[in-house]
Amino acid sequence: MSKAKMATGIPTVRSSVESTKKISWPMKLATAALITLQLGSCGGGDREEPLGVTGVEPDCSGDCGTTQAESLSVADVQKIIAQGVSEAQAQGVLATIAVTDRVGNVLGVFRMGDAAERDMLVATQVAADGSAVITAGLEGIRLPTQLFSGANIDHLGAIAKAVTGAFLSSEGNAFTTRTANQIVQDHFNPGEINQPAGPLFGVQFSQLACSDFSRRFTGAGAEPGPHRSPLGLSADPGGLPLYRNGVPVGGVGVIADGLYSVDFAISDIDSDVDELIAVAATFDFAAPLDRRANRITVDGKTFRFSDATFDDLLSEPASADFSSIAGGVGALIAVTGYTDAQIRPGTAFGSPASGIRPATTGFSGQDAFVFVDASNANRYPAIDGTDVVELGGNQLTQTETASLLRNALRVANSARAQIRRPLNSQARVTISVVDTNGEILGMVRTRDAPVFGADVSLQKARTAAFFSSASAADFLTSLPAANYVQITDTAVNLTERVEMASYVDALRAFLDDPIALASGAFAFSDRAGGNLSRPFFPDGIDERDAGPLSKPAGEWSPFSTGLQLDLSMNAIVQHVLFAASGATLAPDVVPGCAGAGFNPGRTTPGEIDLAAISIDMPAALNRVANGFQIFPGSVPIYRQGMLIGGIGVSGDGIDQDDMISFLGLHEAGLETGTINNAPPEIRADQLTPLDTRLRYVQCPQSPFLEGGEFDASIQRPCEGK
Repeated sequence: MSKAKMATGIPTVRSSVESTKKISWPMKLATAALITLQLGSCGGGDREEPLGVTGVEPDCSGDCGTTQAESLSVADVQKIIAQGVSEAQAQGVLATIAVTDRVGNVLGVFRMGDAAERDMLVATQVAADGSAVITAGLEGIRLPTQLFSGANIDHLGAIAKAVTGAFLSSEGNAFTTRTANQIVQDHFNPGEINQPAGPLFGVQFSQLACSDFSRRFTGAGAEPGPHRSPLGLSADPGGLPLYRNGVPVGGVGVIADGLYSVDFAISDIDSDVDELIAVAATFDFAAPLDRRANRITVDGKTFRFSDATFDDLLSEPASADFSSIAGGVGALIAVTGYTDAQIRPGTAFGSPASGIRPATTGFSGQDAFVFVDASNANRYPAIDGTDVVELGGNQLTQTETASLLRNALRVANSARAQIRRPLNSQARVTISVVDTNGEILGMVRTRDAPVFGADVSLQKARTAAFFSSASAADFLTSLPAANYVQITDTAVNLTERVEMASYVDALRAFLDDPIALASGAFAFSDRAGGNLSRPFFPDGIDERDAGPLSKPAGEWSPFSTGLQLDLSMNAIVQHVLFAASGATLAPDVVPGCAGAGFNPGRTTPGEIDLAAISIDMPAALNRVANGFQIFPGSVPIYRQGMLIGGIGVSGDGIDQDDMISFLGLHEAGLETGTINNAPPEIRADQLTPLDTRLRYVQCPQSPFLEGGEFDASIQRPCEGK
C-alpha cells in the first residue's frame, strides 16, 4: 500500500494487483484477495527475479568479506546513482539518492532538482492538509524552505535509508528498510491484532548522531567506522543493501515522495516510488537471492525484502550513464557532518581502514574481530571499571572483563543463528561490557556480524546496568524536558514538553513501588525493560493500556516510542537542524545522547520566536551516552549481590542475544569465581504488575551446533542458572 495515510489512521488500501506494473511470479494470482491471503499466512510474498549480475550466484556465508578485498569504487558509486536517477526520470519524479559503504561512510549524495522542491515530512499518518496526524516525538518534523532559507532534510532521510540497508545486512542475511518496517512496529506482523511487537522493536533509535560509539565524518574521505546516521535506522521502504560477489559492500537510500514514514499493512504489494528507484540503483549490486529477507523466518513468518523487482522498472539500468545526468538533472551535494559534494570510494570491510578488523590479541582461536581507530589501535580492549569510588573497590577488573568477552564469544561461536542463511550457520553478534557509569570496558564481535549490532549491543548493556541501579530515578529527573515541535510553512510551534520525571512517576505507580529506580532492589534485563516499554501491556494484547515507559495509544508510533526516544529527542532535533542547515541553525551534538537541551525559549505550547531558540550543550553523561534500547539481549552483572555493570549482545536473533549475554556471564562466573548473573530472587521476573509476570531472559531450545564448545544435546542451556 502507499505510505500516505488518511487522517483516521486507517490505511488507504489499493488492490495488490493494481499496485504493481508487472508480476513475475511462477503463477499470476487471479485476485487481490488471494494475494492478501497468501501473503498474510507468511508475512512475505516477495517475488523471484534475475539478480542483475552475471554468472553463478555467490555462496558466501561469513568469510568472503575478509578474504576478498571487496569495496565500492568511485565508478561503482557513479553507476549506482546513475541507475537510480534514470529510473526517477522514467517515473517522472525528483529523487535524492545516497550511497554508503558497509560501515556507513557516505560515498555520495545526489539531489535531483532544486533544493526548494525537495521538502520531506516525517510522519506515519498524514492529514488531508498535509500535516502529521500524530504530534508526539519526531512526528511532523520537516524543514520547509520558506521558513528556513533553503534548509532541507531529504538528504538526511536518504542517508538514513542507505545506512539501514548496509548495517542490517551481512553475508548471511540481506535486509532492507522494508524489512525494518516489519520488525519495529507494535505488532509482528504489522496489522495483525493481538500479536506482540516486532522482534527489533525500538532498533530504529540506534546509530544515532549523538552516539559516543559511532564515528563522525572529518572531511578526509572514507574513514574507519561504524558511522552514525542522521535519523537512526529507517523503516521507510527505499533503502537496500549493495553486494558484490556475495559480499555486502554498502547501501543505497532514496527519498522521492517527500514522506519519511512506515507501512502499517504488509499484506499487499506496494508500488513505492522510493523503492523502485532504489531497486534500479542496485542493478549489478543486488543481494543474492538466497540471503534475502524473504528466505528467513522468525516465529513461522518470513521477513519482507522488497515489493519491487527489476521487472517492475520503467528504465533500463544497464544503459544508465553518470556523465549524462550529472549536469542539468541535478547535482552531487554536500551534507554537513556526512559528506562533501563529491564521490569517494568505500573501504574494504574487515580491513583496518573500515574500522573493523581481526583481533590479534586476547581471543586466540575464537575468530574474533575488534573496532579500531585511524591508527589501527583497538578502541575497546578489556579494561578495569571506572566506578572505583561508587563501588568501594568492587568494580569489574580487566581480567573479569576479558573473561566476559571471551566466554560470551564462546557461546556465540557454538550457537545456531536465527536470522542467517544457510541454515545451521553460527551466530554472528557484537558483545559489549560496561560498568555502572556506562563506561565501555570492552567490545568484541564475531566474523560477519551485522554492523548495526555494535551500537545496539552497547545500548543494551548500558540500559540493563542503568535500570538495575539505585540512582536511575535521580539521573532521569535531572535531565531537561524533551521538546516536541511541529513546523509549518510559516512557523515553529512547541506542542509539548515531556519531563523525564513523568516516566519515573508512571513506573512507580505501575509497579506499586514508591522507590522504584531508586533502590536497586531489582535487576532489569532489556527483555524486562522492554516489557514496560510497549504500547500494550501485556505486549500484544490490544485492549490493554500502554506500559509505563511507552507512549499511549494515539501518541505511540515508530517515531514516538516513549522514554526511549524522549531521552535522546533534543539531541536528535539539534542534529537535524545542524545537518540540514550547514551548521547555521544549530551546532552539532556532542557525543552523548542524554542531557542535550534544545531550548525553544518557552515552556508552554505555542508559536516559537525563532530568535529565542537556544542550545544547551550537556556535559558528558556516559551512563546512556548512545541512548536506551528496548528489545532483548542484555543482563546486568553482579558480584555477591552488588550491581557492577552490564553485558549486551546484538546481531543474530533476540533469543540468541539473550542466551549469549546470560550464559556468557554465567560461564565467566564459573571461570573467575567472582562475578555472575543477578541472584534469582531479585530478577525482574519476580515482579507481577497487573498480575502479569515480567520476562527476564528467554533462551532458545537446542541452540548449539554440532562440534562446538557446548554440548549440542543440551535442550535448555539457561535453565537453573
